[in-house]
Amino acid sequence: MRFLVVEDDFGSRRLLQVLLREWGTCDVVVDGEEAIEAFRLAWEENEPYDTLFLDIMMPRMDGQTALKRIREIEREIGIEELDQVPVIMITALEDPKNVIEAYYRGGAASYIVKPVAREDIETQLSKLGLIPG
Repeated sequence: MRFLVVEDDFGSRRLLQVLLREWGTCDVVVDGEEAIEAFRLAWEENEPYDTLFLDIMMPRMDGQTALKRIREIEREIGIEELDQVPVIMITALEDPKNVIEAYYRGGAASYIVKPVAREDIETQLSKLGLIPG
């Protein structure tokens, strides 16, 4: 499997890399603008990501905005809604506004509140059918 981790905090980024290596390869970027570029490049190289882990609060472009732009790109290249890349939002914020924004407006598949544990990732990947449950 191929993952993209979008996280501005070095420690969180490194932790996700280490946790995800059990299931596949992991590219990392530090903000929403880089996420959009990496997402687009992966499609151009015909090696799209299987899952994105996207932090909400980041400099330059936050995760909510990046997710909306990624969904626009998917529509532009003809990806049907059912075939969109699963996006797991990662955040220190656990408030209803961010949950609603991530799920209903951005089409996030899941939402994990920091600190992230291996079990959180395993549970979400299993729910998405990406690993055995």
